[in-house]
Amino acid sequence: MSQLSEAQRYKQVQRVFQRTLAANIAVSGSKLLVGVLTGSLAMIADGFHSAMDASSNLIGMLAASIAAQPPDAEHPYGHRRFETLATLAIGGLLLVAAWEIFSTAVERLLHGGTVEVTPISFAVMLVTLAVNSGVVLYESAQACKLDSAVLRADVVHTRVDIFVSLSVIASLAFTALGIAWADTLVALLIVALIGRAAFSILRQTSQVLTDRAVLDPEAVQRVVASVPGVESVSRVRSRGPSDAIHADVEVRVQPATTAERASAIVGEIEARLKESISGVTEVQVQVQPHYDVPPNRATLARAAADALGLSVHEVTEIVTGRGIALEMHVEVSPLLSLAAAHEQVSTLEARVRAAMPEICDVVTHIEPASRQADVILHSGYAALLREQALQIARSAYPEAQWSDANVRAVAGGYAVMLRCALSGEMSVQEAHAIAEQVEMRIRSEIPLVQRVTIHTEPA
Repeated sequence: MSQLSEAQRYKQVQRVFQRTLAANIAVSGSKLLVGVLTGSLAMIADGFHSAMDASSNLIGMLAASIAAQPPDAEHPYGHRRFETLATLAIGGLLLVAAWEIFSTAVERLLHGGTVEVTPISFAVMLVTLAVNSGVVLYESAQACKLDSAVLRADVVHTRVDIFVSLSVIASLAFTALGIAWADTLVALLIVALIGRAAFSILRQTSQVLTDRAVLDPEAVQRVVASVPGVESVSRVRSRGPSDAIHADVEVRVQPATTAERASAIVGEIEARLKESISGVTEVQVQVQPHYDVPPNRATLARAAADALGLSVHEVTEIVTGRGIALEMHVEVSPLLSLAAAHEQVSTLEARVRAAMPEICDVVTHIEPASRQADVILHSGYAALLREQALQIARSAYPEAQWSDANVRAVAGGYAVMLRCALSGEMSVQEAHAIAEQVEMRIRSEIPLVQRVTIHTEPA
């Protein structure tokens, strides 16, 4: 589907209907006029069917105009269902046309009638056949481009015209050969073709209106289960037309998952479904705690910190002689006194122990939280620090590509950030060890550097 806004998309749909309407009016008028003059039931039937085409074009134009309107208080989910209703109406028009043709054919069988075959009859049918073929090709391309259900229904409607026109030409040929009953037989064949197309449209539309599932649940589960943090997928539902699918997913996560983390999981699920499955426009995700999996200690620690308004990072499990200890860095307000900060962190330690009784100890490192964004320095001294840091990094590990060094002012000195490109075949553990070694050397050789961050990436 092209990258168009809803308003632009429906405006183009209307333009397609306007062009096909003009063609159908011309085709319908020609068939009906010649059919009445020659008495050809098959041609009159075909002309009546083309008139239904023009009516369906008008319905499609009206529906596109309404569906383009944005959501409002009475229609908070938008007006796209009007497009579905228009598709249903087109199917209904086809059934009406089929009934009228069938009734006329039965009357001809009962009371008889004559058909006058002239060269102009063949000429009109051949011209209209060419017009209908062009309309089908144009409308099919636009239906795919704009991903419009009502356009697809109209394509089915118009495609029937081609087979109907071929049948009428055959009827005229048989009649010219003296086989008069062929005209009525072809009219009944036209009824069958129209009825088949009508029921196909009505079946597809009823599936949308009755909220039939449109997505394979297993395909949705595979996409959702690939999102980090999702422990299991407990329910998948979907509904709507193929170009506006609504998906409803229920997932289970670690019980201690924070609201912020859960929101990030939901956002990632929505993004991946819309990217992976064509036609998905809205995703509803319900998050439930999953109690059947072992608890994640880092997640439990972050949940306890969030409840106290604190931030933690580098949560590490350490195996000791007495059992498992939990080590973490805790960020507190830099305006707090040491005593006040220690009191907050002691409360956090107590809550972590209560949440995880199996932990033998909780070791915390108190750090001041950054209250504002750091500013990269461009002074002469900052440039000197950048060069020194790059020289140390290149001498420590010359095989890597070191670049993009910058310096920021932090409490008590400076922070340095470097970018390090390593072999893509190297393990994460090896890359982390190299970064740690370089960080230690920079801090030891440049005393004013308080913090070093090295971003590793594949070369």
